[in-house]
Order: sequence, then C-alpha cells, then structure tokens
Amino acid sequence: MPVAIVTGGSRGLGRALAGGLVALGWSVVADARTASDLAAVPGVVGVPGDVTDPAHRRALVEAARRLGGLDLLVNNASVLGPSPQPRLADYPLDVLRTVYEVNVVAPLAMIRDALPLLRERGGRIVNVTSDASVKAYDGWGGYGSSKAALDHLSAVLAVEEPGLRVWAVDPGDMRTRMHQEAFPGEDISDRPEPETVVPGLLALIGSDRPSGRVRVAEVVAS
Repeated sequence: MPVAIVTGGSRGLGRALAGGLVALGWSVVADARTASDLAAVPGVVGVPGDVTDPAHRRALVEAARRLGGLDLLVNNASVLGPSPQPRLADYPLDVLRTVYEVNVVAPLAMIRDALPLLRERGGRIVNVTSDASVKAYDGWGGYGSSKAALDHLSAVLAVEEPGLRVWAVDPGDMRTRMHQEAFPGEDISDRPEPETVVPGLLALIGSDRPSGRVRVAEVVAS
C-alpha cells in the first residue's frame, strides 16, 4: 500500500487530496495545527502540529515509516500573510519572515527529513504553488515571492535528486478559506471547490510526467 504525507490536510485542497488518496487505497499521514480539525478528516493518520516545528516534522516522517515507508510528500501547508494583502512598501517585515518560514523554509526542511524514505521508493514530491509566483499582482508581493522561491527550490531539487519526481503544482483559484482571506468581503463563490482539482492531481501523481512546474489545468486537458 503506498504511503503519503499531506501537510495542511484538515481543510481546502489538503483535505480534498487526502480524501482522494485514501479512496484510492493510499495510507495518508496528514497534519494541521488544530487537532480537532484534523480529527474530523476521515481515513488519515492525523499528526497535529506546526510544520515550522522540527519535532513535528520528524513525527510526520516517523508516522510514515511506521506505515511502511514513503511514496509521496505533498507540501500543501502555507500562510497568506496579512489580510487584506498589503503592497510591498507597507508589508510588515516580521510577517514577511513568517510567510517565508512557513511557505519556503518549512517545505525544504520537510523534504530533507523525508528524503531517506523517498529515495528508497523513488518517490514523488508535490510542492503546492500559485500563479502569483509567476505573475505580478498588486498586493501579492509577499505570498507570491514566497511561492516563487518554492518554485525555484523545486527546480533545483529536481536536478539534484534525479531519482525522484519533483513537481511545483499550481492548482489554480479555488474556493478556500485562504482565498477568501485574500479577498475579504468579496464573493468568491464563482471559484471551483478544491475537490474539482483532485482528479488532475491524482493523475499527475500516478504519471511518469517529468519533474517541473505544472498547472493542474494542463494535466486535465492533456
């Protein structure tokens, strides 16, 4: 039975993907900062905690080890930053450091902890990114630049670890709590639910597509 770790697995895309993997017979280790939210996710091995905490990251890898190994790591947990999004000239630098710690440093640290198990299985890494990493949107400098850093980190890791698949995956706009925080007071009901993205993600995970930056919409269309 294949084993996955999905960070940020209690809501939004993380929860939807964890459910999709469980439905396909995967064993899934999922985390979230709130234990009660995580307990409500069916079929996963829940490990509550914060991805910026080294002990918590080690606990996630150990949970996967107890299940037999690790085939897939999904770095989905991230933070938006201030809401509404400030322009860079007004961006609080202490908050920017937190955004980078969660969105860039923690995923790399998670990968480093998981690499021994991933190498054993020729595993796959999905780093969830955003179109804000490649397009310059007013007010998105903090979050967008953190995802741009994650994109480049993914590209370099793919060169350094040719035995793995490393994808920076842009799922597109979705109707999630984070997206609502980015547009406070606005109606985002026209955005698709996270569950609509899962079939494309599962197709990618089950494919031999080379490492690289991937838009889920392109996977569905191909």
